Amino acid sequence: MRIGEIAALIGVTPRAVRHYHQLGLLPEPVRRSNGYREYGIRDAVLLARIRRLTELGLGLDEVRDVLADDEGRELVEVLQELDEDLGRQEAVIRERRERLAALLAEARGGRLTAEAPLSPQLTALLAGLRELPDSPMAVKDREILALLDTVAPEADRARLMETLRGMAEHAGEMYGLLDALADKEPDDPGVTRAAAALAALLPDDLAAQFSGRPDGGLTDAIFADLAPAQSAAVHRAIELAKHRQLAKHRQLTRHEQKSPPYRQENPS
Repeated sequence: MRIGEIAALIGVTPRAVRHYHQLGLLPEPVRRSNGYREYGIRDAVLLARIRRLTELGLGLDEVRDVLADDEGRELVEVLQELDEDLGRQEAVIRERRERLAALLAEARGGRLTAEAPLSPQLTALLAGLRELPDSPMAVKDREILALLDTVAPEADRARLMETLRGMAEHAGEMYGLLDALADKEPDDPGVTRAAAALAALLPDDLAAQFSGRPDGGLTDAIFADLAPAQSAAVHRAIELAKHRQLAKHRQLTRHEQKSPPYRQENPS
């Protein structure tokens, strides 16, 4: 195969192939007597591997590291990994199409929210929150939920939305307490009231997911977007929920220690 043929086969441009040669990702094949490069099956496999890795979001330096680990492996191993990469891509595409189908149904029924496209779980949750009075905190909450809906894995997203659905009936009271803290200091008495109310609604497993330590990630960005008193109230609520969970665990442990061991009665 010549460069144009292998590029067309793998779905890249000849320019990309030459770029990979320059970076040392794809070794240049020996030129024939006529001066043309002649590519073989192993070149095609390697080029396909580079394409799949870049499509998975790896930078070219990272691709180089992965390819270095591939050296010395049998062709069947590399092909198997390529097949697994394709399978993961197919799964992602299938999930996106399923979400798109649900959104199309909502759009055709005139029920699509302004924050769309969203998952069916969040669409249903926001439908209830939209009935609340105007609240700056509610608007901010919807924006955060839309962000989480985009970046969270499907299983985590479904679990989170199910948890929040159980809290929705108290949302009006909660938003009111947090809105009142928008221009307050972190030591305002309202922080304690809001934290206690929120802690009572927070499920133990949801609170346990917050480490409480800065990580430079999404959680820090969310808290930074809150007013100081609001951030203090949410942090304190999480700590209260964690202490509650710890107290339950200690109580259960003491109960188990006091319970007499089970003894099987001798039937004779």
